[in-house]
Amino acid sequence: MMFKYIKADIKAIFERDPAANNILEVLLTYAGLHAIIIHRFSHFLYKLGLRTIPRFISQIARFLTGIEIHPGAKIGKGFFIDHGAGVVIGETTEIGDNVTIYQGVTLGGTGKEKGKRHPTIGDNVLIGAGAKVLGAITIGNNSKIGAGSVVLKDVPENSTVVGIPGRVIRREGKPLPPETELSHTDLPDPIGEALREAQQKLKEIEERCRKMHGLQ
Repeated sequence: MMFKYIKADIKAIFERDPAANNILEVLLTYAGLHAIIIHRFSHFLYKLGLRTIPRFISQIARFLTGIEIHPGAKIGKGFFIDHGAGVVIGETTEIGDNVTIYQGVTLGGTGKEKGKRHPTIGDNVLIGAGAKVLGAITIGNNSKIGAGSVVLKDVPENSTVVGIPGRVIRREGKPLPPETELSHTDLPDPIGEALREAQQKLKEIEERCRKMHGLQ
């Protein structure tokens, strides 16, 4: 099963990264792949009941790749970490199939609580660079987390989240178009929308004031 998952992870790189030229290059130079391969081995040992050795292995991976994945984290097949530096994935994190995350992403906890304290990420989710997903929350299937967002609440399926704190932008319950799956430039801008609305209201108030002044 472990090798089947690793094969799917390698396949995901060729499907999602146009910079991937050949299998040798991917095996030698992709830190994200190195991190997930080491994690799958340490997670296997973790499931056997070992604790210290898997943690030590994960720290070696962190030193080599700049990516920290706790051996207790459950990660589905087809997982792709693009670039990867600064990625942190906590112990009780659960990640579905075909998930993509970028550099600087944190899937972490919010305090010192016990038990399930890290996120559950659904299938086909994309998490942009620098995003923080914190706490025992669920990110629904086919969702996209915008770069730099901080997500503290559950996200429904087929949604896009942007901002601090993260704000859900629904897309009529439909999956994101495949052609925009990895496009950070296709994200909604709620702050910009709010500013435009405020500007429009200001214009309306100014127009009413002009009319009132004209009546005087």
